[in-house]
Amino acid sequence: MISKHERKAIIDLIRSQVVPAIGCTEPIAVALCVAKARATLGAVPESVTLHLSANILKNAMGVGIPGTGMIGLPIAVALGALIGRADLGLEVLRDCNKKAVAQGRKFIDEGRINIQLETTDKDKLFINAVVSADGHDAEATIRGGHTNFVFLRRDADVLLDRKGCEAAAIENGGVELTLRKVYDFAMQTDVDDLRFILDARRLNEAAANEGLRENYGHELGKTLCSPLGKGIMGDSIFSHILARTSCACDARMAGAMIPVMSNSGSGNQGICTTMPVVVYAEENHNTEEELIRALILSNLTAIYIKQNLGPLSALCGCVVAATGSSCGITYLMGGGYNEVSFAVQNMIANVTGMICDGAKPSCALKMTTGVGTGVMSAMLAIEHRNVTSVEGIIDDDVDQSIRNLASIGTRGMDTTDKFILDIMTHKTHRKK
Repeated sequence: MISKHERKAIIDLIRSQVVPAIGCTEPIAVALCVAKARATLGAVPESVTLHLSANILKNAMGVGIPGTGMIGLPIAVALGALIGRADLGLEVLRDCNKKAVAQGRKFIDEGRINIQLETTDKDKLFINAVVSADGHDAEATIRGGHTNFVFLRRDADVLLDRKGCEAAAIENGGVELTLRKVYDFAMQTDVDDLRFILDARRLNEAAANEGLRENYGHELGKTLCSPLGKGIMGDSIFSHILARTSCACDARMAGAMIPVMSNSGSGNQGICTTMPVVVYAEENHNTEEELIRALILSNLTAIYIKQNLGPLSALCGCVVAATGSSCGITYLMGGGYNEVSFAVQNMIANVTGMICDGAKPSCALKMTTGVGTGVMSAMLAIEHRNVTSVEGIIDDDVDQSIRNLASIGTRGMDTTDKFILDIMTHKTHRKK
């Protein structure tokens, strides 16, 4: 039985990890760090120097920055320095407009930004910004979480110093989860205490609608909705789940100026934990209470897996988020804890190892692969079919299977991560 104190802690954890974000969270976190440094400085910077971990660089290279029509870090940095509002968190660039973009382009052209790879700090999520103006400078550092400031300084005055904090302690909010605890919380908590999760439906459905209205990215969602898509994929619950989920991702990755509800610091993970569950619930005519509990189960499962995996790794986040949505859909199909655990085992047996090669429009392809696998895993689970411990990396204990997944995604794929970044930074771009 979950205690009242622990229940409150889990609600606080969900609220801290399921938050609105505008744009891909890696470049946006960089913009946030720069904006915080500027606020600490108290003046518009004349120059910005950044030290970023390899995973931050990787995820910021190929993604659209909302409201700019531009791709990559420099414009995010410039806007963070010029108009960023640190008090808005991952919506730091909410005030972006054409005038700000023009000023940002000038800031870049004048060579005021210096971006370097961080080689000393080993945290995969590390952002350090130093800004200067009028003979003064200020420094801000984010570490271990996209909004987790661990250091602030203005000139010689240190205003915050939490560099020694462990990232894991920051990320889990002091709550140690198991899949059983996740399930029991989602099922037993008063539904009125969980109703806030419907904001995720509202924001991410709006993003999906935007992706269907306009031509974003590779237009995967629109293609699935087209006569070609319906002719091949059919006009079913399954095809609708894939289409509406990928529409939201298409819009977000291309830089649409719309907020989405993120999960564990990732907007794509927020979309992936939300939209498949929402679409299934609508078409299966589940009640609002069932939808709320399914969304909590989906989002909290993803948060739990990320506690083990960490905020950034070589493992694509859709593996984690689609596992969450598979759990939510399994519950909406009528499954209990055993069936939910079967869904997790099926997912880990299938999509473990999908690489993250940065945030970009083609993330919609990977997300749709993950979501499709999630639906399949739920279908098998509800029929009491699951991958067992005699097969591959699966353990009889579902929590150990999750730890196995996390070990592969961190220690096992650490060299893979280095190879991915090396390939991405040494590509030859040929003009057509």
